[in-house]
Amino acid sequence: MIDQFILTPLFLDEPLPGLETIAEPDWIINKPTLLNGDKQTRITAVNRELANVVAETISAGKRPVSIAGDCLGAIGVLTGLQRAGVNPFLVWFDAHGDFNTWETSPSGFLGGMPLAMIVGRGDQRIPRGVGLAPFPESRVLLTDARDLDPGERISLQRSAVIHCPDPNRVVGHAFPDSPLYIHVDTDIISPVEAPAMNYPAPGGPSVIELKAVFRQLAMLAPIVAVSVSSWNPELDPSRRTEKASLDALDALIGSE
Repeated sequence: MIDQFILTPLFLDEPLPGLETIAEPDWIINKPTLLNGDKQTRITAVNRELANVVAETISAGKRPVSIAGDCLGAIGVLTGLQRAGVNPFLVWFDAHGDFNTWETSPSGFLGGMPLAMIVGRGDQRIPRGVGLAPFPESRVLLTDARDLDPGERISLQRSAVIHCPDPNRVVGHAFPDSPLYIHVDTDIISPVEAPAMNYPAPGGPSVIELKAVFRQLAMLAPIVAVSVSSWNPELDPSRRTEKASLDALDALIGSE
């Protein structure tokens, strides 16, 4: 399968110019002009354009591989898949749950809410603005999520989302007969190997461990799309975290 890389060099609605250095000539750069408006309006515009690109990529017979500065990009990718008529099973690799709502979040950080938004919980302004139909919780597997806020943990336990705390056990899950959409927040990697994260969480798999999981996962079912929430380039002058993250991605998409 031909991979189409799509780079969104933004953190929420703010430029992340250091991320653009990884782009190859054939990558699509998603950097729409953002008009005046509040943060959610601007994030919606970013992900609406990402959804368009993803749908066009699928229609062209290619696999979208999205790299963005935050996990809200998964909303754009999943919307694009829905527009293209693809109904995947979502596997979400993350050190955090991203399952907060305004009611459970201690900080009110939008970047900690995208998975909840995707399944129809909490504030739906961004998903509705992008055009996402709420995704069934039972078709989501969240792995790791070693750093959960108290209210978020309760919401996750009461949900139908499958929580697999150990990423090494993901491949033992009985996946349905459908393609997979894999979302990876690079902060899942142990900060010993990938420290350039805005919200590092102690623990987590090594790059070698994660690559082994990714290789096995790629053999279990077709992977129809991949999205990555990136490291912070400003915290990575040696590009050590960039290399670790991209090495793991290569194992997932089979380009090692």
